[in-house]
Amino acid sequence: MFKKLNLKLEPKTLAIDVVYDIVGSLLYAFGMINFAKSSNFAPGGVSGLAMLINHLTKGIFGFSDGFPIGLATLIINLPIIIFCFKALGLSFFFRSAKTMVISALITDLFIPLIPWEYTGSPMLAAIFGGILAGAGLALIYMRDSSTGGSDFVILAVRKKNPQLSIGVISLAVDGIIILLGGFVYGTVDAALYGLIMTITYSLIIDKIMYGNDSRKLLTIITTKGQGISDRIMQDIDRGVTIMNGKGAYTGADKSVLICACSKTEVFKIKRIAHEVDEQSFTMVSSIDAAYGYGFKNPNADN
Repeated sequence: MFKKLNLKLEPKTLAIDVVYDIVGSLLYAFGMINFAKSSNFAPGGVSGLAMLINHLTKGIFGFSDGFPIGLATLIINLPIIIFCFKALGLSFFFRSAKTMVISALITDLFIPLIPWEYTGSPMLAAIFGGILAGAGLALIYMRDSSTGGSDFVILAVRKKNPQLSIGVISLAVDGIIILLGGFVYGTVDAALYGLIMTITYSLIIDKIMYGNDSRKLLTIITTKGQGISDRIMQDIDRGVTIMNGKGAYTGADKSVLICACSKTEVFKIKRIAHEVDEQSFTMVSSIDAAYGYGFKNPNADN
């Protein structure tokens, strides 16, 4: 069933992937262990769940320092991998398996060798830990890989719903782990700090991956498509795509205009649409990035 799958990988590509995995895992693990764990709270995700298991098993079952977080993450990942395997595919699985092993080894073997842990304000730990963790995950995501766990669920959801950003999905999926952290650590503050850290690394992921290229997409349904299009191109210098449509209820012919623009141009285009056709219907949605004339160079990320 896998005979058509090409798993060959160029040595140079593999080397770059491994470098991204190592750097990303170092940043992620350092943020999680040396900031969040040392401040007694856990963010969302499987790593957060592994941190809770580590906290609950300290001094029992022969684990003086608790069950190893990296190993716990790998074990928790197994049923999640099986559940999401079909949606993400074998190729992504092998790339992520490599990343998961590297991340687990760094978390359990390398990070404990670092003598420094942040023990100051939990608020600052949540913010700066989130920045480090988010930067690490973004580097890993940029090479089309993941650390497994909730990442698999997040990316599986995004594959079926590409209009949703990774950061937003991550925040939704991680919520239950954050709440559980409040019960495990015995304080509401632990859940709040976990939430702050999760929000922080979700924002950092989106910022690093999409930068300032996040744009808005306007869809305008009108009977005066050419007039609105001419005004947009004349006043704002944005291209417009016009498609033919028909109202399902009235049966009347409509024009469907599609226009990508910056956030600051949304109001201007909405105003133009209303001025030309007061009966027009405008929908505004977010897009992660726009490539081509007037936007980002399509080869900029290569």
